[in-house]
Amino acid sequence: MARAQTLRAVILTIAALSTAAPVLAQSVPLPKSRPYAKPPATKMAAADDVTFARPRNIPASALVAQAQAPGPISNPFAGLLGKTQGASSQLTPEQKALIDKINAYLSNTQKLTGRFVQVGPDGRKTEGEFYMSKPGRVRFEYDDPSPIEMIADGESVVVRDRKLATQDVYPLSQTPLRFLLSNRVDLVRDANLKAVYADDVFVTAVVEEHNGIVGTSRLMIMFDAKDMQLKQWTVTDPQGYDTTVAVYNLDTTKTPDPGLFRIDYTRYR
Repeated sequence: MARAQTLRAVILTIAALSTAAPVLAQSVPLPKSRPYAKPPATKMAAADDVTFARPRNIPASALVAQAQAPGPISNPFAGLLGKTQGASSQLTPEQKALIDKINAYLSNTQKLTGRFVQVGPDGRKTEGEFYMSKPGRVRFEYDDPSPIEMIADGESVVVRDRKLATQDVYPLSQTPLRFLLSNRVDLVRDANLKAVYADDVFVTAVVEEHNGIVGTSRLMIMFDAKDMQLKQWTVTDPQGYDTTVAVYNLDTTKTPDPGLFRIDYTRYR
């Protein structure tokens, strides 16, 4: 059961990964859903410095469409987010400006390394390092004792268990990674955008991903309101379980080794 939850958390977590501005020493908030401010630190951030941001009420002006029942997902947005057909025409000028900033930010960063802290639906905390190189390549390495790795090589995504020498393979084109790891990002055109809003601390975007087999998942991704640096995300899976991740000690100047993104189909079943 624990391994199944970890694998599910890995898949949902990586779906949210985007990019961040070049910062090598920072303090990072981590959500239980939505933010409260934390004073910045001047030392190199460590996992113990990462805290969860708490939810606030969502202003009505944040919604892309009129409120309707969102389906089976149970999360802080339940009952608030509506259908987004024709969403671009319903956006306010302020929302369009926020989306333009997010799109530019995600599109302009082509490589990224850093640390992450993840809290799964069962409250279990795991940590590790991640590496991203666009287009389509990313790797999450979980610290010991976790044996899990997640790798995308531009075509496929695998969730690997080093201890059992097994890995599950998924087409990249059938995951939300297809647009978050693309060279150019357009949340209105390429994603099912549900809401976008900002306060003094965060800029937040909410998107849904529908899969006819597994159901609908929802991603809430949050950026620093001052510099648009990626801070945290929460993914709600089709069963209503939340997985939350914060990233810190981010670096956009380092080029990851291409070998990190190679998928071994011979050693792992």
